[in-house]
Amino acid sequence: MELKGAAVASFLKRPDPAVRAVLVYGADVGLVRERIEALAHTVVDDLSDPFRVTTLTGPDLVKEPSLLPDEASALSMMGGRRLVLVRDLSDQHTRLLKDFIENPVGDALVLFQAGSLLKASSLRKLFEGSKTAAALACYADEGRALEAVIQEMFRDQGVSTEAEVLAFLCDHLGSDRALTRSEIGKLLTYIGSARTVTLEDARACVGDTARLGLDDLCSATAGGNPSLAIRTLLRLLGEGTAGVAVARSLLRHFSRLQLVAGQVAEGRSPEQAMGLLRPPVFPSQGAAFRAQVKSWSAVRLMQALDLIQEAECELKTTGVREAPVLERLVLRLAGSASSRGRAG
Repeated sequence: MELKGAAVASFLKRPDPAVRAVLVYGADVGLVRERIEALAHTVVDDLSDPFRVTTLTGPDLVKEPSLLPDEASALSMMGGRRLVLVRDLSDQHTRLLKDFIENPVGDALVLFQAGSLLKASSLRKLFEGSKTAAALACYADEGRALEAVIQEMFRDQGVSTEAEVLAFLCDHLGSDRALTRSEIGKLLTYIGSARTVTLEDARACVGDTARLGLDDLCSATAGGNPSLAIRTLLRLLGEGTAGVAVARSLLRHFSRLQLVAGQVAEGRSPEQAMGLLRPPVFPSQGAAFRAQVKSWSAVRLMQALDLIQEAECELKTTGVREAPVLERLVLRLAGSASSRGRAG
């Protein structure tokens, strides 16, 4: 079965007893880890318990396929249900798992962990098509889902905030659940005993270095400076910034350009249109943003957004090399901006 929507939260708290195996996968490594742990704790309190918890990997199963059924059917010396964790899986392991998923043995809950998997993935299909197994996708938090995570953390600490602050945080976070929790944790520490988070607090604390680099990349790309854009991109990747986070920053930036360009086309001044953006454009970036609005036509902005979305889908493919995908994207976008500027 495939777990979606509201069914996910209830399953994480109390898994269906008929489900013996769960595949947890996706690009958001932090969310994958969080959900694996939530499911594991429904069986075992102490995940370091050697009598009730066994950890395997995909390569382990390749070397010795019998490990999985043996561990799933083993009995705990100290009593209680056992847990088997299987990490580092991909489509190449589907054949090895097929018999176990179709004919599960033992009483253990078996949790399988994988990275990004396409809709056509044989591993996904194996779990989604089973009545005794489930597949749970972990996509990066966006929109309302990301806002809900942030608000939950604030609410737990008795802290309130304004919509403008939430918009800023959603624009700067979300590529990884663990990173989001870490950044919000830093912000809560930063405000100390205060009961309200202000926009100034958020700007001072959340994602300073990485976000500045992403803003620089977006500005250089949309501003038609390919050499600066590529240098900034390579620096970000070298510092460990996720490729999907880069693509989403570009998508947000060009979406904001499209929104302002549409408002200008309806008769508003660039300044009035930019004033509608949430979070607002930083004053230091205002002139560059206005120039970008003027240099991009509505048609080219639509084409740019299509290119970015295609690149993001490609980045979610298991095993893809991020740098070449992003370099091609940035060069095409920056080239389009610079050619538009020359034509103008």
